[in-house]
Amino acid sequence: MAEQLNLGCFCISLDRRELADALDRAVRSEGFAARLGASHPTLFSNVPVFVPSEMLAQMMLIVGAVEEAARLPAYRAAALAYAPLSARQDFGPLGAFMGYDFHLASDGPKLIEVNTNAGGAFLNALLAGAQRACCPEDRFAVRAPTESDFAERVARMFVAEWQRQRSKGRPALIAIVDDMPEKQHLYPEFQLAQDLLEKQGIRAVIVDPAQMVYDGQKLTAEGQVIDLVYNRLVDFSLDEPRHAALKAAYLQGAVVVTPSPHVHALLADKRNLSLLSDDARLEDWGLPAAYRAVLRNGLPQTVVVTRANSEDLWRERRNLFFKPARGHGSKAAYRGDKVTRRVWDEIVSGEYVAQTFAAPTVRNATVAGESIALKTDIRLYTYAGELLLAAARLYQGQTTNMRTPGGGFAPVLQVTDSGPSPE
Repeated sequence: MAEQLNLGCFCISLDRRELADALDRAVRSEGFAARLGASHPTLFSNVPVFVPSEMLAQMMLIVGAVEEAARLPAYRAAALAYAPLSARQDFGPLGAFMGYDFHLASDGPKLIEVNTNAGGAFLNALLAGAQRACCPEDRFAVRAPTESDFAERVARMFVAEWQRQRSKGRPALIAIVDDMPEKQHLYPEFQLAQDLLEKQGIRAVIVDPAQMVYDGQKLTAEGQVIDLVYNRLVDFSLDEPRHAALKAAYLQGAVVVTPSPHVHALLADKRNLSLLSDDARLEDWGLPAAYRAVLRNGLPQTVVVTRANSEDLWRERRNLFFKPARGHGSKAAYRGDKVTRRVWDEIVSGEYVAQTFAAPTVRNATVAGESIALKTDIRLYTYAGELLLAAARLYQGQTTNMRTPGGGFAPVLQVTDSGPSPE
């Protein structure tokens, strides 16, 4: 049923006026949505993605199995062995807004990667509430989670992260941090995050880490003491010189950072997928059989690219996808059948993994009256193994790009026996 709906159902679509009103209300700025639409015309798709409820349940089982494996002492030792020094110390936080990305196959969902700086949650929370059903059947009625429920869960998440390191209380000031944030493609999301936190009684600022100062006791920006950093940097180990103050404060426990270098090393370094898809090793490490069964079916086989296995991988490249071990945003990722010899030399000399290709499913949409086929990724935003939000990204080409006409973020609607409902 979900496949049929994705190929031919257009009776639930985005109410852009409702979304615009919600965006303007969220940041308390009339015209914000209009400016966002002009600068980001392909950020939101007009169509939702339908997912069977049992598929979503299977995805959460995979999330649980990954996080259970990451608790094993032997797994942690293996993952931290190739991690940077800044990732070795565990201060307690679990990682705000973990992102688990899936493709859906006939035999179940396939986890293609894990992200610790997964963007889009705040935008997708508003998007889910702006869907319009244009047919009268009750089974297509859309009942979105309320904005207040999402906001309360987000606030509880950040307080929980604070308390995992500080034991009690709550942060007085959260800094939403990225390099030159106003120039980032998802800067509007930072504004939504800031407003949501402040409405929940937590002060928030958007900060470039180059503005930070650490005096050996406290981390400040423009004279304000920062208690917790909501980290959106792609310098996962905080090694760049412009991040020196933040790194020093983090390593001395003077500021709570989430997601942290430690969490990225345990979960989001793509070399970890080779650990998680190695059933024999997981058995030796003590992962229970039920979790191993979930991972066997839910993770495409992944290996680290080395000189020793490079010839075999080159021969099998048409069935593989190559990703940089510490990459982000699909940058420098390649479908095997598109790889040239020049690119292959870069892959072999760099730090890459080779993953058995798991084809994305298709969602049909219309652009200017023409039908188009869009590839689909499903992203689960989670915290401590619990689902915060499910969303989709629609795109054309090798990887998600958020620049495909008709594509962009899309809400996930669960399909049950009684019809679809939003997650």
